[in-house]
Amino acid sequence: MQFGAIEAMRALRPKARFLELVHRIDRDTSGILLIAKKRSALRHLQAQFREKTVRKDYYALVMGTWPAKQRKVTAPLLKNEVNSIVRVNPKGKPSETRFKVIESFAEATLVQASPVTGRTHQIRVHAQYIGHPLAWDDRYGDPRFDAYTKSVGLDRLFLHAATIRFVHPGNDDTMTLSAPMEPKLERALEGLRAKTA
Repeated sequence: MQFGAIEAMRALRPKARFLELVHRIDRDTSGILLIAKKRSALRHLQAQFREKTVRKDYYALVMGTWPAKQRKVTAPLLKNEVNSIVRVNPKGKPSETRFKVIESFAEATLVQASPVTGRTHQIRVHAQYIGHPLAWDDRYGDPRFDAYTKSVGLDRLFLHAATIRFVHPGNDDTMTLSAPMEPKLERALEGLRAKTA
């Protein structure tokens, strides 16, 4: 039996009366995941997500040189309910992701991706749609790019939920949380810097 993040958290904290995911991230994505310990907090935070007042920033390693002028992708996304593959489709839901170049390498770019809407696989599909798939994306990626990044020790999806900003449901303070990248991702970036030098 496979456990999801919330099942694992409940197993680690059996005395907690209430634990629920506020939002989701893709299975192979690392980084921040908000969990509510009270139903009132869950409702408050989910309302912020619906109102698009939560700011989430991800780091993604994409194939090739990301065009500096490509600051956002607004392409409607449609999910196939049979196989969960998401494609850009005029019949899909409006979707927007903002992108910013963080660092450029010889054959890759580290970008900050900030989804305005919260569609399934949104960052991954938007990046692939404009010709810059993420490293080690088993659904929307490019095997040639995976082989290239394997040479610097990468063997997992390079998508990391780095920061999240929201209003605390208890005291209305603006909270900004961040999570460092795991050492494997940092080492891959060091390897790419060495290849670029």
